[in-house]
Amino acid sequence: MTTIRTVEQLEEIYGTPVEASTAKEIDWINDQYAALMAASPFVALATAGPEGLDCSPRGDRGQVVEILDPRTVAIPDRRGNNRIDSLRNIVRDPRVALLFLIPGSGTTLRINGKAVVSVDPQLLERFAVDGKAPRSVILVSVESVYFQCARAIVRAELWTQAAWPEISGLPTPGQILARLSEERVGGESYDKAWPERAAASLW
Repeated sequence: MTTIRTVEQLEEIYGTPVEASTAKEIDWINDQYAALMAASPFVALATAGPEGLDCSPRGDRGQVVEILDPRTVAIPDRRGNNRIDSLRNIVRDPRVALLFLIPGSGTTLRINGKAVVSVDPQLLERFAVDGKAPRSVILVSVESVYFQCARAIVRAELWTQAAWPEISGLPTPGQILARLSEERVGGESYDKAWPERAAASLW
């Protein structure tokens, strides 16, 4: 058999975690983990719903997630494509996972917990940027938080510019849309208009 079907089979291959892998996990945000969060302008938000799983990138000016208290964090829902896949999932299944990236650092931070979507006026105003408030704020109740070792970042050479791939030949969003929609949307005009459109709708 080449497919692993049980946890016991996995443990036969991988053994048990060393203490350093488990001692780092706590159920609240201490000052060290808070410092890592403060340095992160980007987080990947994973959610689950009846249709399946979703992982959504979230970025912001400066700190992407704000700590409200040691067991609660807030993520303003900035403007996007209005698919609201993550929000749809959260209102039906509150389980979420966060993965923070810190530019230049190999250390990442992970949070698992449960979330709600809030439209409290004071909370929305708190996260306004340039006079524009988010339409909602995701509140995450922390159940576990821990740092992830740097091996994945080191292997990927994520912050090593000399190792970055050549991107000039990659398909553009406009090209992808044009092909998949049989030219109904997208195309060269879409790509040309995007930088100005994005700059006017970041917040």
